[in-house]
Amino acid sequence: MKTLDKYELQVAEEVLKKHLPESYKVYGFLYSINRDKPTTVEVVVDKWPDFKVIICRPDLANRRAMDNRLKVAIFSMDQHILKEMLAQDGVDWSLNFIFGGLDVSNVSIIKDICAIKGVNLKSYTNISVHLMHLPDISHLRPATVDRELESRITSLDLSHIDLVNNVWKFGGNEQGYRRIKNLISNFPSCCIKDEQGQPVSWILTYDYCALGILYTLPEHRGKGYAKALVSALAKRLHAEGFPVYCFIEEDSTVSYKIFKSMGFTEDPSYRAAWFEVNF
Repeated sequence: MKTLDKYELQVAEEVLKKHLPESYKVYGFLYSINRDKPTTVEVVVDKWPDFKVIICRPDLANRRAMDNRLKVAIFSMDQHILKEMLAQDGVDWSLNFIFGGLDVSNVSIIKDICAIKGVNLKSYTNISVHLMHLPDISHLRPATVDRELESRITSLDLSHIDLVNNVWKFGGNEQGYRRIKNLISNFPSCCIKDEQGQPVSWILTYDYCALGILYTLPEHRGKGYAKALVSALAKRLHAEGFPVYCFIEEDSTVSYKIFKSMGFTEDPSYRAAWFEVNF
């Protein structure tokens, strides 16, 4: 097993690009790291350069990692090697962490390893998750945005952290505050402000480069704000070279319809899952 250095991370990014959409979660982390965005993970492979398994795992030498929720992401081209790597020291099973964006085809392997090691594993999202992506920006179906609405679309700033964190499904606490602060500070975001200059609808980019945390205050729904923001952020991400993709829980039918109607597609055979370890 090998921990990748700066040059090797750039090479690995290009390899993973050939395996999209399945590799998006790990690819997104590497894309972010390779653009000098703050990170709390290190990246290991089974061997180099012809790796079959690549894992993003908590960098325990990084103080920021221990101040945030620990995350693990995996991309595997060989389930036998994946199982061997996880059974050895590919992941520190004594930690409390989240498996994020896990290919559901690998869930049985994770469950087997957890059973062997006596580790508690529970679903974080309860259901599987769609991966929606926009590999060709020309397929984006723009939202109808008049000049008045366009003039109110801008980026979030640090004064908006509490507003976003307090209504975020996975936020509302100090860890959520720190995470939202990191995302607003270092990754593209869009919001629509009201006449008083306060955000009433917003969307962010996660540290693995996926669009997310799309939300509109209840009293401002039904005005097309979500589509306007998805369109604006997708264009901005594409212009800056980011991948354009997102994860949507299967019961989030409204979000799914929005992204689908705007030209995002998915591989119907692929689903992702989130699991908590030792919680």
